[in-house]
Amino acid sequence: MQGKVVVITGASRGIGAASARAFAKEGAKLALLARSGPEIEQLAAELGGDVLAHTCDVGDFAQVEAAIAAVLARFGAVDVLINNAGVIEPIAQLAQADPAEFARAVQINLNGVFHGMRAVLPHMRKKRSGTIINVSSGAAVNPLVGWGAYCSSKAAALMLTRVGHLEEAARGIRVLGLSPGTVATEMQVKIRASGVNPVSQLAPSAHIAAEWPAKTLVWMCSAAADPWLGRDVSLREDVVQRAVGLVK
Repeated sequence: MQGKVVVITGASRGIGAASARAFAKEGAKLALLARSGPEIEQLAAELGGDVLAHTCDVGDFAQVEAAIAAVLARFGAVDVLINNAGVIEPIAQLAQADPAEFARAVQINLNGVFHGMRAVLPHMRKKRSGTIINVSSGAAVNPLVGWGAYCSSKAAALMLTRVGHLEEAARGIRVLGLSPGTVATEMQVKIRASGVNPVSQLAPSAHIAAEWPAKTLVWMCSAAADPWLGRDVSLREDVVQRAVGLVK
């Protein structure tokens, strides 16, 4: 990853911030995208080195396109895109879910992934290389009560990963996803507070640290992850944990 340009959405906290630290440790140049400008500015200052912080709402394609243009102007390339931004709300059964909140979840969790892919693919096609990793979820394949918006938007985003691989593999562009399992982030605090479905009943000690998916994302940029192209790498699998070096 030395000198590679890595763009991370939702970089202000959780998996996004942990990933920024992991890629920085490997010598990557970073572009941190998030709605919360002060937080990514603070993270950029913490990391030092060649880091761009750009305020961006992934639900708005014009903002994503402008952010990628800024990255290209600063670094001249995008080698890796981590589509990490996502929301869990609304946590509500379909009969009570707020339609505006449901639409917003789809706008971020699904359209946001497409916006990132759409913004970087023309550039990656020209240089015939690049890696796009969409942060997925077990909810993409497992329905859960109260998570209609999250499950359906993550399932649709998984299909974008599959289609992206079919369309771009021949051009040297790698597209794959990461299903990290339950991670000790602010999202889990919201889930636990909701009291809805079995995930909210998990003890805090059951969740893995954000550093695990962060380290996995770095590993996924290597050829070692090529067997998973076009699908999700599941961090629940022992074979993946061993391959990444998280367990022996």
